[in-house]
Amino acid sequence: MNTQENINYNRIAAAIDYIKVNFKEQPNLDQVAEEVHLSPFHFQRLFTDWAGTSPKKFLQYISVEHAKRILKENQDTPLFDVAFDTGLSGTSRLHDLFVNIEGMTPAEYKNGGRNLAINFSFAESPFGNIIVASTSKGVCFMAFAEEEAIGLQELKNKFPNASLTRKLDLVQQNALFIFQNDWSKLAEVKLHLKGTDFQLKVWETLLKIPMGQLSTYGAIAQQIEKPKASRAVGTAIGSNPVAFLIPCHRVIQSSGTFGGYMWGNTRKTAIIGWEGAQCDEK
Repeated sequence: MNTQENINYNRIAAAIDYIKVNFKEQPNLDQVAEEVHLSPFHFQRLFTDWAGTSPKKFLQYISVEHAKRILKENQDTPLFDVAFDTGLSGTSRLHDLFVNIEGMTPAEYKNGGRNLAINFSFAESPFGNIIVASTSKGVCFMAFAEEEAIGLQELKNKFPNASLTRKLDLVQQNALFIFQNDWSKLAEVKLHLKGTDFQLKVWETLLKIPMGQLSTYGAIAQQIEKPKASRAVGTAIGSNPVAFLIPCHRVIQSSGTFGGYMWGNTRKTAIIGWEGAQCDEK
């Protein structure tokens, strides 16, 4: 799956890594372009096409100081209110307006999902290749996977005894619209997830974080009225089975550093910066 889009993301990821490592030196356009073996002109154009903004402005979005400012602005405002105060509407509709979670029943995932029929397919995204899987009720799994074999094995690990069929269905297609800039085409997306009541509550709360905004583990714990459960919240976020649609990438440390991510810290940084750019351009 060595498509041009994937090549472009890998080049941008390499640039982001270089910027992160050399942030204090504030590398200029020529330096970053040279690092990814492109001319400054080509790199500027490629980066702007991918992120929707210049490398210089993107650097602002992924800086700790920028993250701290966003957190400070929203620390006293419930996420539910922030969602409607950001001015995001029309082509930037909020996750919680169209994504709904339904928990699997014990019978559905009993014995490793033996009673489940799951379709799966592979697709491209601005952040690399992904695998997406669905039951008749909704998306049950989505993950970044540069190699199909690895992605499929992750799905099998989740549902070892389910009946798996490689097939792109309407449920998956609706979910994949999330990666397009024009969110007005989005239909309602249903998620059909295996999780404890606590995990489901955390994942539902993540859906309330607006695109371009950030939250912390402690803030999520407050939202679910478990203020002392930050560590448990972090564990639940770390077990999120649906990449990007459930925006666990929007949860960072209270210090402003982005912290870990199941699908790689560079990818998390890329997503946060890309979303910041999309919102800034609206």
